[in-house]
Amino acid sequence: MRRPTFSNLLLASGLLALTQLMTPTGAAAETRLALVIGQSAYRAVPELPNAANDAKGMTELLGNAGFTVTTAANLSQNEMRAAISDFAGKVGASGADTVALVFYAGHGLQIDGENYLVPVDLDPKREADIPLQGVRLNDLLNTLGALPTRARIFMLDACRNNPFPALSGAGHGLAIVDTKADAPGSFISYSTSPGAEAEDGNGIDSPYTAAALTIAKQPNLPIEEVFKRIRVAVAQSTDGRQIPWESSSLTTDFRFFGESSGSTPALPGASAMALAGGTRSLEDWRKELRGKPAMVAYELVITEDTVEAYQAYVELYAQDTRTPRLRTVLERRRQMLAWERATAINTRASFEAYLVNWDNSDLAATARRLLLRVQNRNYGQPVAAASAPAPIAVATAPTCPCSTPTPATPVNPSVPPTIKKRVDDTPPKRKVVDTPPKPRRPPPPEEVVVYERAPPPPPPAAVGVGIGIGIGMGRGGYGGGYGGPARGDYRRY
Repeated sequence: MRRPTFSNLLLASGLLALTQLMTPTGAAAETRLALVIGQSAYRAVPELPNAANDAKGMTELLGNAGFTVTTAANLSQNEMRAAISDFAGKVGASGADTVALVFYAGHGLQIDGENYLVPVDLDPKREADIPLQGVRLNDLLNTLGALPTRARIFMLDACRNNPFPALSGAGHGLAIVDTKADAPGSFISYSTSPGAEAEDGNGIDSPYTAAALTIAKQPNLPIEEVFKRIRVAVAQSTDGRQIPWESSSLTTDFRFFGESSGSTPALPGASAMALAGGTRSLEDWRKELRGKPAMVAYELVITEDTVEAYQAYVELYAQDTRTPRLRTVLERRRQMLAWERATAINTRASFEAYLVNWDNSDLAATARRLLLRVQNRNYGQPVAAASAPAPIAVATAPTCPCSTPTPATPVNPSVPPTIKKRVDDTPPKRKVVDTPPKPRRPPPPEEVVVYERAPPPPPPAAVGVGIGIGIGMGRGGYGGGYGGPARGDYRRY
């Protein structure tokens, strides 16, 4: 019997297609959740029309990338906090194999070293109102950071200029947030460098979001490469006025489109700006850039976005038209690194050290205010300890009283002072005070009371004789007997 060849081929093709559909890709193997917030209709300041467009475009992009997207627009403070709480609940319920992404478009502020997202109902009269009316960025980061997830991604198009007249002393842009200081698995991107302001743009979307909507669609690009390309595109579209920045502590690979493997480690040196310095030294960058055309070198250093890369470019291409712009970026980056260290240490010495070099910066007023706040604190620690002193090995530590450590001084602040406790077993001496004694009052005169014993009664016989004689003798006679003179008689001697 002949087998129906066509039917068999059709069945095999169907099984193959079903197998391919059931094979999980990177996006299908993991749960992807996103929260998109667009803040346009501010009540106390002019609207931001592009923020609503940015949120709409990112909602569509992330939905196509496999995310389940929650979109929220024009949130008040209570509504924003509720939206973050609800989103965290969804992330926590979805399990550890989850990628959580938050996109925020709107105003952002930096007050006393803290970054705040701005609700539409914020109307401050002074800087002290911002912690009461705003939403701390760290609250968002910590809320999601406490949940077991594969990755947490934060995209903040929130570095626009400060529109509130009452906040004239606030610093420009946002302060640095180092993802390495928190739980691993985080990626945070600013639409411009820390301490700088982003442009709202003249088109439908901001320069940052417009670049993200185009570049993130490219398949099989690791997230680090996506944002490096976004940085170059934004720098080109704004003529170097805006250079996006990111920090990463991701431990797994992630791609918006294409397969992502949870077992694939993240690219080394993924952070666009290492706080302790770039992965390549200044001398390495001099060798890398020497001899290259200025435009090629410019794109290289923008892609890497490190202090060492910018320093090498400024040295080697001093006459290039882009050098003044990069020199400004370099100076601001160094300042923001110093500010991040000052606020992280949060001591009198740290703010004094910042003011030594940046006394005329936009953050100097805040530094002086924080200095006054902490100057009276005394934790028993040496002053001006910018970093913890290196631990002393047990074998080389002092073992006898004769080995006295060097006392802490302003020249040598890293050596903690040694406090010796005095133990004295002798009993305390009584304190002798040579003061004249107070005059005492003379004692009151004593009353002497003498009690006389009554004379003993005469014997019975004598009594009888005396009485009898006295009576018998009559008047003027002598009364003989022990009883003494009779009544009315007197004795003469």
